Amino acid sequence: MTLQSRISDCRLCSARFAATATGHQPRPVVWFAGKPRLLIVGQAPGMRVHAAGKPFWDRSGDRLRDWLGLDADAFYRREQVAIVPMAFCFPGYNKAGSDLPPPRICSQTWHDQVMDMLGDVPLTVLVGGYAHRWRLGGAGTVTETVRGWRDHAPRVFPLPHPSWRNTGWLKKHSWFAADLLPALQTRIKDVLQ
Repeated sequence: MTLQSRISDCRLCSARFAATATGHQPRPVVWFAGKPRLLIVGQAPGMRVHAAGKPFWDRSGDRLRDWLGLDADAFYRREQVAIVPMAFCFPGYNKAGSDLPPPRICSQTWHDQVMDMLGDVPLTVLVGGYAHRWRLGGAGTVTETVRGWRDHAPRVFPLPHPSWRNTGWLKKHSWFAADLLPALQTRIKDVLQ
């Protein structure tokens, strides 16, 4: 059985997800193959991605693809682009309707195996604070980490989450679109050619 199949069949969080406000069952969204050129590490699938079974298949994905300068065809080429969230399943909502954090058991169980299989990927994009802490460590804020992107480029680029909730952050931090995104898009073109 392949690693992708084992992750797809994972039900470690069945009881945890059944106890959430959404009361759903695990549906791991697995999107990697071979030796990709670009690795996108995100947080966890949202409800729309859970329903579709396709990563970033929502408005956040539209914004992320725009940031990366990739159309959907290029973004979803598994042999070129691996999408590995900190948790492969939608973690659910709490009683207030907010997203629950990605369960640590997912990354503890699967991440080392996935990273070993993917090998030395030339470019990693870290989407959001959970991915930042996993790869870069530290206790800095998302803003501090993203502002310090030059410390990690050209192999790693930290980004904020592309959620609509961050629209105010994007307006407040114009350097993100003016400086970071052009450098990231140039690097993506280089590694995907």
